[in-house]
Amino acid sequence: MKFSTLLLTFLFATTSFGQDKQAYEIFDAKGNKTSYEKIVKTAQKSRIVLFGELHDNAIVHWLQYEFTKDLFTKKGLVLGAEMFETDNQNQLNNYLNGKINQKVLDSTARLWKNYKTDYKPLVDFAKDKKISFIATNIPRKYASMVYKKGLEELQTISFEEKKLMAPLPIEFDGELPGYKDMLKMEGNHAGDKMPKAQAIKDATMAYFILKNLKENYIFVHYNGTYHSDNFEGISWYIRERDPEVSIMTIATVEQKDVKDLEKENHGKADFIIVVDVDMTKTH
Repeated sequence: MKFSTLLLTFLFATTSFGQDKQAYEIFDAKGNKTSYEKIVKTAQKSRIVLFGELHDNAIVHWLQYEFTKDLFTKKGLVLGAEMFETDNQNQLNNYLNGKINQKVLDSTARLWKNYKTDYKPLVDFAKDKKISFIATNIPRKYASMVYKKGLEELQTISFEEKKLMAPLPIEFDGELPGYKDMLKMEGNHAGDKMPKAQAIKDATMAYFILKNLKENYIFVHYNGTYHSDNFEGISWYIRERDPEVSIMTIATVEQKDVKDLEKENHGKADFIIVVDVDMTKTH
């Protein structure tokens, strides 16, 4: 083979296969490319950040950790998460305060199966920096109660149990697109119980976020992206209680091509993180 032919072959190969691979890209609500630095700067002006995740996505868990560390250098933080239920707050506090070790926390709190890889780094950062970490989600048995028997069933529980959730009765807007889509996916077989079970989670997380706001601090909340997409869910319930509070939302989506935001993902949040669909899953 002539040298010129060999050179052309090499150049074609490097052009075709040597381009950098992007794991993720960040866009604003309108679909314009933006930057991680812009997210951090915008967060500094907010009272609440709802960081929506895909629970098994390695990139977004890394970004949550880096974002939390970087934001902490700018302003005081309170952290909170869907992944901890309100009746486990004492165990979480005892771990943060050094009264119990990880082994005891593992055996006394209902930790998610991906806790060690995805959420422990955030909790340990809070422990190291003496940051409050709030368990915001309703205990799962009560959400299950709503799914099986409806919101009305929560009126039968004790006064002490009701302290573990948003004050009852909660508002429920079945016309919100997210809840309507949930009904469609269920095929209406369970009536409106599924979206109402989701709503009691959203309302409870919103309630405990607002309850634990501190002056001149930012509350960073980690939740499944579907709990805050399209400014619904948690965000909607926060607005119902405090229309003036400043909220920044982050959504996470997967696409085959991360270079452009697909139309269906426009407007999902103030910032949308697009991750390559082939990204390694954490569980």
